[in-house]
Amino acid sequence: MTILQLSEAHIIGAVISFLLSIFIVPVVIYFSKKQGLVDNPGERKIHEHPVPRLGGVAVWLSTMLTFLFLVFLSYYPYGSLLSGILLGSSLMFLLGLIDDIYCLDAKFKLFIQLSIATIVYCLGIRIEDVYLPFGLSFHLGFLSWFVTTAWIVGVSNAVNFIDGIDGLAGSVISVSAVTLGLISAGMSVSGMVSPLIAFILAGAMLAFLTYNFNPAKIFMGDSGALFSGFLLATLSITGVMQTASIAMWIPVLVLSVPVVDITFASVRRILKGKSPFVADAEHIHHRLLKAGFSQNKAVLLLTGIAVLSGALSVLLINDSIIKYFLYAMALAAVMLLLNFQARK
Repeated sequence: MTILQLSEAHIIGAVISFLLSIFIVPVVIYFSKKQGLVDNPGERKIHEHPVPRLGGVAVWLSTMLTFLFLVFLSYYPYGSLLSGILLGSSLMFLLGLIDDIYCLDAKFKLFIQLSIATIVYCLGIRIEDVYLPFGLSFHLGFLSWFVTTAWIVGVSNAVNFIDGIDGLAGSVISVSAVTLGLISAGMSVSGMVSPLIAFILAGAMLAFLTYNFNPAKIFMGDSGALFSGFLLATLSITGVMQTASIAMWIPVLVLSVPVVDITFASVRRILKGKSPFVADAEHIHHRLLKAGFSQNKAVLLLTGIAVLSGALSVLLINDSIIKYFLYAMALAAVMLLLNFQARK
């Protein structure tokens, strides 16, 4: 017998992770500055002063501590997929954290990411069937591993790629997490796992954003971006992608901003004869800055696209929950405004 109902857990989980993150982020900022773990200005960097880069620590801690707190309240979303999500995301966080501190080789990081994706694949997080228009479908068979790992690694890095200007990645992650959480809860295809963790992630990221908007006091770093991207990828697999219909493609729409960015970035680099893993300053947000947009206006534009994509995704799946999506977006905006005022 659980103490919390599913809808209550969503709300309580998001609130707890938000409050935890609000208090943890300043501690991480202080620790990072004291230890010299900052991101210094450089040729590809936009900021002009050293900024702490371990924001992912706060997001990971807030997410995991919130989940453990709900477990203590006797609310535990049993399921074989839960271990894969928690273990895999923590390993991805650890990889990003080591990279934030020691700057790992890109090919080595890719190898570790594929290994982590393989672990969660073996734990049951898999894309096994593909559904196409006109009722067409096919079983992936031995291709399941390739498609699953490509999606997990691709989305994880896509989220990392858009983390180039203050507030962009956090905003897109928050919108995507809320969207996937609502869709999963509305479709009831994943039990309690996907929507609960999605809302916990959204709460933690919203609090982090109050310190990450321009001028940022802290960056989420690879640890936060890879952790969040991994969660979005696996939550979409355990959620809406489990439906036996073309609706399984909805996560591509939900994550349209990072997916489009990484697709064009990879194609562009390959056509230039470069490795797709070599970083450059030609992502969508960089192009907007070169076109004269300020950081805040670029974030507002791309976040607006993410919100529209989320709203369209919700409408395509279940138009009866669009009002909850709009409530969530309005509430998130109010929470951010209140925190900005509190900081001032």
